[in-house]
Amino acid sequence: MTEQTRGTTPDPTGATLGPFPTAAAETTATTAPFPTAADLIALPGTPLADAIVNLIQPVQTQSVFNHSIRTYLFARLVAARLALTAGDDYDDGLLFAACALHDLGVASDGPYRQRFEVEGADRAAEFLIERGLPAADADQVWQAIALHTSPGIAERRGTLCVLVREGLAVDFGGPMGAGHLDDVTDEQADAVHTAYPRLHMIRSLTDAIVAQAAKTPKNAPRYAIPGEFLRERETYGQTRMELACRSSRWGN
Repeated sequence: MTEQTRGTTPDPTGATLGPFPTAAAETTATTAPFPTAADLIALPGTPLADAIVNLIQPVQTQSVFNHSIRTYLFARLVAARLALTAGDDYDDGLLFAACALHDLGVASDGPYRQRFEVEGADRAAEFLIERGLPAADADQVWQAIALHTSPGIAERRGTLCVLVREGLAVDFGGPMGAGHLDDVTDEQADAVHTAYPRLHMIRSLTDAIVAQAAKTPKNAPRYAIPGEFLRERETYGQTRMELACRSSRWGN
């Protein structure tokens, strides 16, 4: 996949931010790629997508699995809102891989040797390379997964990282950022949540992150999401994220 350069904004440091389409492009972007609810919730019909689902579904709670799939569905809606087109501006197969595999680090069959973001990124990249993806594509997915809890960094690492972060932010309903939350209509959200219910996602995902972090101190570095979630649960019985999500758009 070739990184998008159209509509990017140069940074004084020489880095490239984006993609950021013009205001006119954002204003005219519609949900035309998803005219029906069936289109909205459709997953890629590829052997790789099927293999990814078969990998993660048995080793994640249904709640975390649904969250991973919703992240992809919401990321596609954000891409449409940003006037980004699959095949031209981003690779839909890589987007599905990065979103669906982003919490592989909390899978029940994991080695539990590193913080969950890195462990999941390593497992995802290895899985993709074993199935014939070029190393460069696998590395894009690695970055998107490893950086998905790193706001302000992920957004500087290209289109795929941007879309994964934004899809996640929408699925959290506000606490991880609300830049595109209002771009999702109630009807769209209802279709996504009907197909992939939330099932107390915030608590279920936090449980999984904390359990993985508790395996070894290396998994729970201070001031990183897994370390802070573990310490907050041990000290207060719940995390600040769980508290914040009570007032999110989705409520759990």
